[in-house]
Amino acid sequence: MSKTTASAADFDTPTLDTESSTLLHSIYEHGGYAYVRMASQAAAGDVRAAEAVREMAWEQLHSGPWHSVLPVWRDAYSMACLHVAKHHYGNGEFKEALRALDMGIIMGGSLLRKDLDSAIGKVSEKARILRVSDSDDHRLVDLDFDVSKVLQLLPLKSLASKLVVKRSALSLENFLKDHYLSGTPVIISDCMAHWPAKKNWNNKEYLLRVAGDRTVPVEVGKNYLCSDWKQELVTFSEFLERISSHGCSPSGPTYLAQHPLFDQINELRKDIFIPDYCFAGGGELRSLNAWFGPAGTVTPLHHDPHHNILAQVVGKKYIRLYPASLSEELFPYSETMLSNSSQVDLDDVDEMKFPKVQDLEFVDCILEEGEMLYIPPKWWHYVRSLTTSLSVSFWWSEGESSSPS
Repeated sequence: MSKTTASAADFDTPTLDTESSTLLHSIYEHGGYAYVRMASQAAAGDVRAAEAVREMAWEQLHSGPWHSVLPVWRDAYSMACLHVAKHHYGNGEFKEALRALDMGIIMGGSLLRKDLDSAIGKVSEKARILRVSDSDDHRLVDLDFDVSKVLQLLPLKSLASKLVVKRSALSLENFLKDHYLSGTPVIISDCMAHWPAKKNWNNKEYLLRVAGDRTVPVEVGKNYLCSDWKQELVTFSEFLERISSHGCSPSGPTYLAQHPLFDQINELRKDIFIPDYCFAGGGELRSLNAWFGPAGTVTPLHHDPHHNILAQVVGKKYIRLYPASLSEELFPYSETMLSNSSQVDLDDVDEMKFPKVQDLEFVDCILEEGEMLYIPPKWWHYVRSLTTSLSVSFWWSEGESSSPS
């Protein structure tokens, strides 16, 4: 068999083989009678049955709020995705197989995750062989830009008063003493030179090769507070295409935001390292998320519950920060889901409604490529991409033995 041909018999699913009967019994007990009836046909290679059970599970995933979905239906969805992917793999339809597997990871449960990851590795290897490659090294981002034009796009008073302190190759001891314990932001430079991502992620051909056929969730629209904001599922290659065309789709800019991309695409995870700073105070890492988007993408003023290192791998971002002590003056939304977001739109401040906001003290900066910004818990921050930007955020929790003084 050649490297570009495949047989469904090579598509191994050891966890599914072991857990299938138990999972189907649980699905049956939760009312999935039709699913169970068709699952045996799907397992035998009937693609119509596989598509049907996937649709049944999909309907269950959207039967109410996400937190109320029974875990068994998430595992049922993963099972169906594996059946669909196996069919496509056997037919040499590797892109279609990858899409099914990615959907199983994004929407499915944890029971069959090892099977999904293993299958993705096998299918990706086949897909890369078939991908038409351009030998030229295409840079994703050109860092040349007109500073005066950028300043016109930023909120009023930007970069005109107090800038975030910048420290080169900051030691862990000094980070803990001078910033972590006191709860003050800092830019750390000269700390990412050893990351493969520093070189790889500004190479469009590399990104297409390792992730082009993968399916990812993206946000479309100005930001999550706007009524026309929505989410879509697109291939990573389509996402890069939108970035190259200034991030536009008919509905507005496209942003791959706050997504655990590195749990999904292992090749990209290998390109980065968890900074030592994230172990300050004896806490533990809570989340590792990607923030990829074109110039002009904005994350509106909000705060997060954890310590945060934002690593700027490619491109530049403007960031403004207000201390947690100013929360009342920044008018958080009263709704629970948005209580960490401000009603103040820094790009267009309603001075009749918020007359004193422009007088509040803040610190800000342009976060340059290769720099990291430490954002303490509960500090309000507004973020705008000045170029096409690829960033990674590391959230970690407070250690039991440490409390900021």
